[in-house]
Amino acid sequence: MPGEVPTITQGCHCRHGFSVTAGGEGRLPFRMDIPMTTFADLGLSPKLLKALEKTNLQTPTPIQAQAIPHIMEGRDLMGLAQTGTGKTAAFGLPLLHRLLDLGHPPGPRNVRALILAPTRELTTQIKENIEVFTKGTAVKVLMVVGGASLQRQSMALAKGADVLVATPGRLIDLLERGDVSLEKCGYLVLDEADHMLDMGFIHSLRKIAKHIPLKRQTLLFSATMPKDIEEIADTYLRNAVRVQVAPPGKPVERISQGVHYIPNGDKAKLLESYLLKHPGEQALVFHRTKHGAEKLMKLLDSWGFKAGSIHGNKSQNQRDRTLSDFKSGALDVLVATDVAARGIDIPTVRHVYNHDLPNVPDNYVHRIGRTARAGADGSSVSFCAPAEMGELQAIEKLLKKPLPVIGGAPWAADAIAAAPKPGQNRGQRPQARGGQKAGSKPPVKAQGGRPGGAPKAARPQGGGQSPHRGSKPAAGRPRSA
Repeated sequence: MPGEVPTITQGCHCRHGFSVTAGGEGRLPFRMDIPMTTFADLGLSPKLLKALEKTNLQTPTPIQAQAIPHIMEGRDLMGLAQTGTGKTAAFGLPLLHRLLDLGHPPGPRNVRALILAPTRELTTQIKENIEVFTKGTAVKVLMVVGGASLQRQSMALAKGADVLVATPGRLIDLLERGDVSLEKCGYLVLDEADHMLDMGFIHSLRKIAKHIPLKRQTLLFSATMPKDIEEIADTYLRNAVRVQVAPPGKPVERISQGVHYIPNGDKAKLLESYLLKHPGEQALVFHRTKHGAEKLMKLLDSWGFKAGSIHGNKSQNQRDRTLSDFKSGALDVLVATDVAARGIDIPTVRHVYNHDLPNVPDNYVHRIGRTARAGADGSSVSFCAPAEMGELQAIEKLLKKPLPVIGGAPWAADAIAAAPKPGQNRGQRPQARGGQKAGSKPPVKAQGGRPGGAPKAARPQGGGQSPHRGSKPAAGRPRSA
């Protein structure tokens, strides 16, 4: 069919490599076993191979072994892979291989290759990973993100860049000022494209694409495959090959997952009990809101944990310092909003806690993908209050299986109906002592008396008791960020 994207899908690992199923619409798939390759087998430059020898990358991951040959041939490519599977090297290595052969600087304000990413954290991670491979070469890698000095970024771009890693908003600022030119850009990489769509960057992408020549190589990488991604692929990719190394939306198998049913007011004390079970092991905690993340971090700090936070209310310098402290081991717990769900690559993170369930199911996969990096094992525990049953059901639908219950019991229908939805009581003063206890009545605004009586209290099914009944957080708990 016209415009059809050929598909290569990794099936399962074999004894001497991995199996691949290839095919397309209207054609029967065929299966072949591909021997596990080395980076040298992929035809990479000797300079890149030398740089690889100094890293922990010994053997190409499936996404790297599949994508690199096509990219080196100049093909447009759509890569679908779980988070933590090595996508950055999959596009970074062949991109650098092609740039190393040019032998002359890019020219003032010019950019040869553009990599777009949705968040500042992910942009920083990509730049750092690519710079590992460019040591000892003349390739110049720059990064532009919001929250940093626009003037300094403009000055850095004055002599041009071989590779520019950018967030869409800041790049548009620089384009409108005339501080950067994409007229000679021959490579466009869209990393975490699904997250870019979630954050509303589709219009920014259209603006940026108008500045890039049509004659270019475009690479699109994503961990999930919503319908909008296919539309982007149809718009920006030409004669593309699709590489898929796992079903979209499926987490890494090395992550043990579970759900703990708990009233919203008891989540902090429950989190404390989990953190005390693995002293010295790093944990990442996700919160739904910026204010809530800061408040929880301060509470954990008052309880004696070495905790930090990153979210949209922090400046870039503050976020960079906190991430640096977390990477160095100075912090044991990092509390974050979804801004960090795709931008943290720290192999020492062993535990992920969803203090609040994400309202976008795909974000669950990206959150827990912050653990079990680089072949390690990891664990994920999600706390579920009555008002979050809908989010939990959406996550389980995406995973195509229920999460194992490791605490509490699924909430009864009357508890779900009575519970305030996330953000419903925003702006109200929180309860001074531990929030809503298990078995207590949630606050209900009277409407012309009490017809029908007050709603029933939140309670687990089966008569099970919620943990920490009657527990109280430490006095002096901060109420504002």
